[in-house]
Amino acid sequence: MTVKALIFDFDGLLMDTETTLLESWRWEWRRHGLELDPQGFFADHGGDANGPRYAALAAAVGPGYERESSHALRMAYRAELNAALEPAPGIVEWLDRAAELGLRLAVASSSPVGHVGTMLDRVGLRTRFEVLATGEEVVAHKPDPAVYLVALERLGLPEEEAIAFEDTAHGVAAAHAAGLRCVAVPNPYADRARFTAADLLLTSAADLTLDAVLAKLTRRAAVSLMHRVTDQG
Repeated sequence: MTVKALIFDFDGLLMDTETTLLESWRWEWRRHGLELDPQGFFADHGGDANGPRYAALAAAVGPGYERESSHALRMAYRAELNAALEPAPGIVEWLDRAAELGLRLAVASSSPVGHVGTMLDRVGLRTRFEVLATGEEVVAHKPDPAVYLVALERLGLPEEEAIAFEDTAHGVAAAHAAGLRCVAVPNPYADRARFTAADLLLTSAADLTLDAVLAKLTRRAAVSLMHRVTDQG
């Protein structure tokens, strides 16, 4: 079936906000004379994981820790880091080509719209996306498919006519649970060995043109269909 839309995750995929998140927490730990152990920092789910992170910092600092001021200072520092971010390599070229091909664009993110929309506005990409489906609109976050289902509903398309793009293994799982094919571009902190389920695995959006990505997915779908027909015969 013809592809009519592309649905992108935001954090770590369109822009490398995963790095600014980690660096803001490292900065906050160092402000207290401590070093953050990054092992296990990134959760295996979408949505807000900061509760346990603040709890861990509070336990390390002790009774003098003030979460409200800690949060305000960390968020201010992260805003400075985010202000310097540009779209990930290859992303703008993909979006440009999508427009030339007449493909519709959507974002399906577990983050809140205030974060996603603000970042896209800052780099001039907000108007490229017809649909923003974000975390505050759904009860369950990735790997639950809810946010992808919202995006598909707003596009008015069946899952066969859209392709998802993700940077985490739980994001790939969410896309597949929604019935979407999924291209994985792992963020710098993701274990590439966990992306075996992806329909196509890249190191960067700059690896292939969008035409080449779509061609590879089409060939894979054709081979998969041929195998199913053969097995049934």
